[in-house]
Amino acid sequence: MQCKFIVSTLALAMSASAGAQSAAPAANVPENLKSSANESVAMVVAAKGVQIYECRQVKNQADAYEWALVAPLADLFDASGNKVGIHYAGPHWESLDGSRIVGAAKASADAPQPGAIPWVLLAAKSDGGPGTFSKVTSVQRVNTIGGVAPRTGCSQTAAGTMVRVPYTADYYFLAAKYEVPSQVNAVATPVVQPRSSYSY
Repeated sequence: MQCKFIVSTLALAMSASAGAQSAAPAANVPENLKSSANESVAMVVAAKGVQIYECRQVKNQADAYEWALVAPLADLFDASGNKVGIHYAGPHWESLDGSRIVGAAKASADAPQPGAIPWVLLAAKSDGGPGTFSKVTSVQRVNTIGGVAPRTGCSQTAAGTMVRVPYTADYYFLAAKYEVPSQVNAVATPVVQPRSSYSY
């Protein structure tokens, strides 16, 4: 059975002529998650996957246990539903062309959707070869659904247990404004599309 989920706009607007390009719409985010003035949206991808948690003892609390985040694991899709990359521990985002970035959290905000992991802003740097993702300098995780750690089930007897919690999100990849023309995702639909449902 196919799973349906909602993703927001996943395309980059651009003109056909070299040097003339209109920016993709910026994400509607809280002030602390906004991009810097010298950055603009290079591409947007939708993620579908899991957040992986492990039941661990709370540091310096012998009788307390909690679900600790281990890593995300998700596929990344363009506006047409084509897989364009993967997202995994690091956190890393890796394009099918081999380019890869690693992120470091800068700020977060509670998700508007109940029971969803927070929206976040991350600084990013290249951690692979040149390609689609290599010039990305920041990442915004928005429109999150699911992914929150279980509220129960973690105890001494469950220590070491791993759980995978399904989630979806949109990742806005930001780059320096002068770099954006070279950061066009070759597989993204070159028109801005309305919010739509996709089946995978």
